[in-house]
Amino acid sequence: MDQFIARQPILNIHKKLHAYELLYRGAKHYSLDKVSSDRATTSVLSSVFLTRDIQEISAYRPCFVNFSQNLIETMLPTSFPQSQIVVEVLEDVQPTPKVLAACNRLRRSGYTIALDDFIYDRKLEPLIELADIIKIDIRMTPLDTIIRTLNLLSRHKVKLLAEKVETLQEFEKASKMGFVYFQGYFFCEPEQVHIKELPANKASLVALLAEVIGKKTTLEKLYKIISTDLAVTYKLLKFLNSAYFYRLEKVKTVKHAIAYLGAKELTRFIMLIIISELAVEKPGELVRLVLVRAKFCELLGKSCSYACDSSELFVLGLFSLLDTMLETSMKKVLENLPVSSMIKDALLLKTGLYADFLRVPIAFEKNDDTVSTALLAKLGVNMEKASESYLVAMRYANGLV
Repeated sequence: MDQFIARQPILNIHKKLHAYELLYRGAKHYSLDKVSSDRATTSVLSSVFLTRDIQEISAYRPCFVNFSQNLIETMLPTSFPQSQIVVEVLEDVQPTPKVLAACNRLRRSGYTIALDDFIYDRKLEPLIELADIIKIDIRMTPLDTIIRTLNLLSRHKVKLLAEKVETLQEFEKASKMGFVYFQGYFFCEPEQVHIKELPANKASLVALLAEVIGKKTTLEKLYKIISTDLAVTYKLLKFLNSAYFYRLEKVKTVKHAIAYLGAKELTRFIMLIIISELAVEKPGELVRLVLVRAKFCELLGKSCSYACDSSELFVLGLFSLLDTMLETSMKKVLENLPVSSMIKDALLLKTGLYADFLRVPIAFEKNDDTVSTALLAKLGVNMEKASESYLVAMRYANGLV
């Protein structure tokens, strides 16, 4: 039976990707609210480590995985590499002698231990002593409770992780309070939205992007863009030789790459490079996120019950965070780009069919099963197909970032 998972990025104080938390999204014919924590965790672990290439999911970063009391006591984490998982102890786990002994063994074996949804209680002190990371939900926990908790934790050698960080203001406040890891989508927000003009270098990139997505571009123009830029050439060859393509023979030259990709895919690749350059001063996860959205939207378009242009849906996902990358309004960005009215309606007004396609990857990112299920039903895509597409999109993004 297919098991479905989602992942959420965990960034450090420099907004660099530190890890992912892997989340159980259910299985076909099963309701999430009827699934035990044991089943959820074992399903995630079997899907990721036993039936999938872990690097497709983790992008070579550690994976936070929830463990219940029973799974900790039975030492299930030791079945998996200590370099690839962080043992996330669920909030309802009690510090029994058996749990403490198991955590002590895990710690000595090199596993990182995190306490999830932490609320201070004196009886948790022995467990805190064994923890490396403590996670606090900054939205659900009152500010005075957070401050009191941080004071109590100050005598312990633990790192603090802020969960549900959705705005830059929350990120800045949490970082000032001493948190060093952050989970949430604050990095998707534009930092400034009132800049009147783009810097010259970014303006030229937007102009190049407009030329590339226009109808007049040719293979010869694309070849000149690639062959005169060593960095772009390197990225192209790296991409084509990544796990996404599963090639038996390596692509070694630009001409071979162009012949293999063709005009359509080559145009798309250059778009991706431009997007990554536009976001060069932003968290790297931002680029990975839009690449996943782009490929996921495209694959949804190919699977849905509507007659859709999947190439346009790719552009929709790719451009979904351009306002953040350029630190200006989406309206101003789209003024200079030749995109369709359906893309503009989705990005500016959040209306139209394309807006529903974009809401699906966003719901997957936030592990919002209720929203994703309703949207997929509306689009005529089953959850099994969508989840498979999500994994393909992650593998695609990992080949480029």
